[in-house]
Amino acid sequence: MRNYILADNQELTRFALESLLQKEEENVIYRAFDKARLVELLKEHESAVVLLDYTLFDFTDEDQLLIIGERFSLSQWILISDELTPQFLRRVVYSSHQFSVVFKDGPLSEVREAVNAVNRHTRYLSQRALEVIITHQQQEEDKTESVLTETETEIVKAIAQGKTTKEIAAERFSSVHTVTTHRKNIFRKLGINTAHEAVKYALRAGLIDPSEFYI
Repeated sequence: MRNYILADNQELTRFALESLLQKEEENVIYRAFDKARLVELLKEHESAVVLLDYTLFDFTDEDQLLIIGERFSLSQWILISDELTPQFLRRVVYSSHQFSVVFKDGPLSEVREAVNAVNRHTRYLSQRALEVIITHQQQEEDKTESVLTETETEIVKAIAQGKTTKEIAAERFSSVHTVTTHRKNIFRKLGINTAHEAVKYALRAGLIDPSEFYI
């Protein structure tokens, strides 16, 4: 037997989800129309699967959602919405493996696959959700790359290759002070604090090959 909580305030969608879940006679379906009722049900059924339309529910932000997910760590969630922002998707997906994602305008087969996946205790991300996350991440990386000057990009690559400030200065026929200033500007622009983080950025941006350095 599996307990499901339908937290979707769109009647047509709720009817479709109930029909899908009722194909298995042992399934027990509960309904929540607001966050307070959802929490009450999770207290009674901590390992339930929650099918939630986040955009139609009374969550103020994704932090509230993640807090409830963490509080009821045995629960699993399938987020089903018309639209979810890339920022929201990245935050939720990267923060917890409890959350699966499908979109209402996708095929019913994706919802079925998501339900089957969570019943196997694995996460399901629809193709569209994956594309949104990957595209947004690439856009963020491209935006960051455009922030750096050509000189700064070359220095990032040198840092990632393990070269010291003195070595970089000698190669560029610059003073140590100049390279140090560039390094500070680079770290500020990228929002990083260490050379190790610079290595990870350089890898993501394709500035170096993994074989060029050792972590």
